[in-house]
Amino acid sequence: MSDAVTDATFDSEVIAAEGPVIVKFTAPWCRPCRHIAPILEAIASENQAVRLVELDIDENLGVPSRYGVLSIPTTIVFRGGEAKATVLGAQPKRRFEEAFGPFLEAP
Repeated sequence: MSDAVTDATFDSEVIAAEGPVIVKFTAPWCRPCRHIAPILEAIASENQAVRLVELDIDENLGVPSRYGVLSIPTTIVFRGGEAKATVLGAQPKRRFEEAFGPFLEAP
């Protein structure tokens, strides 16, 4: 299960994190967002150093704007305070693993 972050907590929870963080930009009404939740949870559980969080774009406008999130689901992996890779839309697990894999290993 993922933790929720907000505009107010994003920098301390994601940017300042020691390990990799997968951020799922989502909204309660987004069906594709619900579809990818188990995929992202599986990836996070398979990579113990990874933290999975989600940010509700309806409640938090600053961070999505800062990272150019124009549609959901958008999923970005952060490492070392920087966005490293982005996956747009509901994709198969293989796509997330290909994009995020190089950034998920323990420091």
